[in-house]
Amino acid sequence: MVLYLTRILQKKPIFRDLNADDVESEVTVIESMCMNCEENGQTRLLLTKIPFYKEVVIMSFKCEHCGFQNNEIQSAGRIAERGIRITLKVTAVSDLNRQVVKSDFTSVKILEVDFEVPAQSQKGEVTTIEGIIDRAVAGLNQDQVTRRIQHPEVAEQIDQFIQKLNDLKTVKTPFTIILEDISGNAFITNPNAPIKDPNMTTVHFKRNKDQNHLLGIFTTDEVGEDSNESKLLHPIEENEFTLEDLQGEVLQIPTNCNNCGSPCQANMKVTNIPHFKEVIIMALACDTCGNRTNEVKSGGGIEEKGVRIEVKIASRDDFSRDVLKSDTCSLQIPELELEVGPNAIGGRFTTVEGIVTAIKEQLGVSGHMFGDSEDPKAGDNMEKFLNRLDDVLKSKTSVTLVLDDPAGNSYIQSLSDANEPDDQLKITRYERTFEQNDELGLNDMKTENYQET
Repeated sequence: MVLYLTRILQKKPIFRDLNADDVESEVTVIESMCMNCEENGQTRLLLTKIPFYKEVVIMSFKCEHCGFQNNEIQSAGRIAERGIRITLKVTAVSDLNRQVVKSDFTSVKILEVDFEVPAQSQKGEVTTIEGIIDRAVAGLNQDQVTRRIQHPEVAEQIDQFIQKLNDLKTVKTPFTIILEDISGNAFITNPNAPIKDPNMTTVHFKRNKDQNHLLGIFTTDEVGEDSNESKLLHPIEENEFTLEDLQGEVLQIPTNCNNCGSPCQANMKVTNIPHFKEVIIMALACDTCGNRTNEVKSGGGIEEKGVRIEVKIASRDDFSRDVLKSDTCSLQIPELELEVGPNAIGGRFTTVEGIVTAIKEQLGVSGHMFGDSEDPKAGDNMEKFLNRLDDVLKSKTSVTLVLDDPAGNSYIQSLSDANEPDDQLKITRYERTFEQNDELGLNDMKTENYQET
């Protein structure tokens, strides 16, 4: 907290990018007790950001008396709206080197050997697939000497299981590893980025009540209508308003910068997109780090059907089309084998050129995610891909931009005077799958016998 307030007063970003020149000056050193020998050691704290992921606090402890040391990582960003489940099929030895970010709430499963590390049994860390296996082996080996004397049969069974885990590292047989995190703070790198990884799938799921409680999230009814907490959750409950009341008005909301974590103001305005619908535009400008962002939310509800919009980018006129991309919309450029999930660049109201530029900028940041540990081949692939995006922006290459929005709240401007899809624009409406409805939270909604209170 002291470090947080100091950086605010000094107008410095709370979470800064790693820099070899000043990283030591950003480390906070705290004297703390060693849990091994109970003498005093040192804990070093670093508040930083993992590009394309989120803000984190990296902690490292070392005791000069007994030599004990450890490290852990904690998420410092907001809890994600949904949990995350990442399934990776490990088919080559190179997959063992994939970087992994796991929080305290991440559970790990390896299906082929029926192995599981429950959530909250280990501290969060930045590691690799091989590191996860090695840590499991080290944990199982910890009391084997005593166990072989007292319970030889159990020790023999554990030895056999340890051998199974070690055999996984040869990858003679492919195996499946699953990371599930109710806080949404788990991540595995994609060495083929920005091309979709055929061996990895990511699913975002809605948390149940018990999982929300585990994270400290409670509804107003659970907190209590008359409690102080309830009043804090709904500070404007007595002055309810509709979107019509906000037309033409700009609201300012205190918030924290999504780049450096410093306090700043977010501006919000309701506007109407011709031939489409009302939307809420939110813009943020941070005086501390200079970060500027904008985001768009639909002012209406979820449409009856999802929408898939395809536009052929063949001339400069196509770059000037207005685009509304909602935060549930994924992007694809089939000619480049590019697929961008809905959470990558959020909701935006921009142009076709603005969308392609945003993708390029985002990929440029994520291309240096782990610095010196980055695979040179992956870095070269990213550089080549960014050059191909440059060719698209310079109209040297004709491609197709595809917006796929299960909520039906995305839009691309037609160049036809009749506001019908022109020759370069194709709009398809489709029935959502059960999985898409589940991600949108529609499967849990109950509308039968509903009475407004």
